[in-house]
Amino acid sequence: MSIPDGATGTVINGTEQKVTFKKVGADDKRETYALDPDAPPMPVDTPQVAADTGTWAEQRRADLTDAPAVLPTWLRSVREFAVNMRWTLAYCVHFGAFHLLRLPVYLIRLLLCAPRGTGRLIVRWGKWVADTEARPVTARAAATADIEAWLALSREHSRRVRPRRIASLALAGAVLLILFVAALAVPLWCGGAVTAALALAGVHGRRGDKPIVTRYLSIHLQRPLDSEELAQAIEAIGVKGTPRFVAPIAVDGPGWLAQVDLPGATLAELLLDKRKELAAAMRRPLQCVWPSVGSEHPGRANIWVAKKDPRTILRPWPLLAGGAADMYGEIPFGVTPKGDREPLAVIATNMLIGGVMGSGKTSAVCTIACAGALDPTCEEWLFELKGSGDLEGLRPICHRYVQGDDDEHCEAALDGGYALEREMKRRKKTVAGLPVADVPTGRKVTRKLSDKYPHLHLHPILAIFDEVHTLFEHPVYGKEAEAVFARLIRKARAYGIILVLTTQRPDAKSIPKKISDNAIVRFCLAITGHTANDLVLGTGMYKRGIRANIFEPAEGDDPKDSGTGWLARSATNAKIVRAYFIPQADVRDVGRRGLALRTAAGTLSGEAAGQQIEKPDRTTIADHVHAIWPDGADAVHSHRLVESLALYLPELYGSWMETEKPVAEMSPDEVRDVQAVRSTALSAALKVHKIPTRQITIRDCCGGAKGVRYADLPEPRGADEDDEDPASAGV
Repeated sequence: MSIPDGATGTVINGTEQKVTFKKVGADDKRETYALDPDAPPMPVDTPQVAADTGTWAEQRRADLTDAPAVLPTWLRSVREFAVNMRWTLAYCVHFGAFHLLRLPVYLIRLLLCAPRGTGRLIVRWGKWVADTEARPVTARAAATADIEAWLALSREHSRRVRPRRIASLALAGAVLLILFVAALAVPLWCGGAVTAALALAGVHGRRGDKPIVTRYLSIHLQRPLDSEELAQAIEAIGVKGTPRFVAPIAVDGPGWLAQVDLPGATLAELLLDKRKELAAAMRRPLQCVWPSVGSEHPGRANIWVAKKDPRTILRPWPLLAGGAADMYGEIPFGVTPKGDREPLAVIATNMLIGGVMGSGKTSAVCTIACAGALDPTCEEWLFELKGSGDLEGLRPICHRYVQGDDDEHCEAALDGGYALEREMKRRKKTVAGLPVADVPTGRKVTRKLSDKYPHLHLHPILAIFDEVHTLFEHPVYGKEAEAVFARLIRKARAYGIILVLTTQRPDAKSIPKKISDNAIVRFCLAITGHTANDLVLGTGMYKRGIRANIFEPAEGDDPKDSGTGWLARSATNAKIVRAYFIPQADVRDVGRRGLALRTAAGTLSGEAAGQQIEKPDRTTIADHVHAIWPDGADAVHSHRLVESLALYLPELYGSWMETEKPVAEMSPDEVRDVQAVRSTALSAALKVHKIPTRQITIRDCCGGAKGVRYADLPEPRGADEDDEDPASAGV
């Protein structure tokens, strides 16, 4: 059977495709065909398949969703139109006046360049008259001894040069004659014409490094972004292929936004890693170029380029001009690279801020602390374990203030953690006793609840531990602090206690994992690697393109990206934010305003109100067992320890001794049951401190029973640690 060329009917993936066959062999019995290798390739998707994207109405509805407005907003609003027209008129007037005033300077510059320009024009005219561009061809003919070609070129040269010389002489004579007559008849007009001619000559004599016209625009304003510049920059950083622009480059706030599909299998994360190289290729300031990964697919890059270097734009903290803050609401925290304000809700959260030295952690934490100062109901606890005094201006309003990185300051910070935990437990018990109608969204503290029951003292508490790694890495207090803060960071947020922890060493040792994992709001400034990035922002953020190593810390007087970082509220909600910078003088002003607000509201407390801060009891049941342990005893039965503890600290352990009837009236079996209950209570309390209870036989006491061995107890604390004066700890 013969198969005609171009036969159809082959089905590929359920679709009929056109194929082309070519005879490659034949004999008496059979013919051999194969696909024609010279046939053009056929599309995999047929027109029917490619067009199958829904009904006509669905397609139009999708188009309408992304369709631009028929009229821009400034044409639909009379007020906005008037504002734009006034601005345009003011700009034109200012622009015109700016250059009109400098016209004499421009003319002098042109006249100074006129000799050089005249010389360049004469040289160019002479080359044209002498037909110098043909000399290389004539010289080549002479060098090769091609006489016929040389003669032909010579004749052509003479034919072209002769009329040029005649025309030049005639024009020069006419110009000189006109100038002579004009100088005698109308000297003023002649002077003007000569000046204009010299100015035109000066245009040709200007130098590239000395512009004639003074630049009107600020040097920080950037040229408009175009696709050619961006494509060349992407190629320059090593991306092979041509990027595809999925939409026209559009104005997006104070800059331009380009949405680009990178060629091949190139990931958009590459632009994040090579942000500095990309900015260099575009010849733009680093702070003006902000690439990000698009949400459509990993190869989609959104590149936002600022019109003006953000470092030159002064954006003062909004509350410096006046007003108060509400820590139960949102506080002004910073701005995005586009200049959009980014508020921050800190209530019912805890916050972790990380970055290397010079990254701007102080700017971020100072903004939060100043907002707390301007909320007269906020009780502020500041622990500056860096010791630099950046927040000292807020000391007059602080319930507690500690500054320094010595042992006593670390102990004071640990005491603060215990005090916060005690307050958390008080609030938890208080809220648990409220009617359900007051807590419809759960047993947590809100502004409404705080205002309704002011006597319950449910106001917000802002506790800032700056450079908290100093405490966690302390050889004496580190482990204990880790346990306290691990409990606080999991529960305190529900009761109006806001924890803010900052560190310049984001690693597992400086910020224990059980603490970093429970941070809700995270702000990661400039860091050095992916490990620190994920410890601050959360596991996997680096792979998702949320990378803080694109930021550069301050260097000398150049702030660079200081104060700029990724603000992450969840794994899918992260954006680049630059925290407001509040100078030290303004911090002191905020402190004075906060003091006035609290004095008027009667909410001063703690050190700010002159109160003596009590040192919290940091002893544990292990310390209490040490205190009542019989000298020389290797083991003691648990029920004996409970009896001794109840006598030593009845307010803590007295309830363990309560029984339905006096022990003297009980039978031996009932006494053993009571002792077993007391032993169980002690065992549960000691288990938290990893102290085991064992079956112990003591013949001099009461035979065999549950008990504790002295060898299983931890080392007792030093007496100097418990008896230290709180004032010496800076509390």
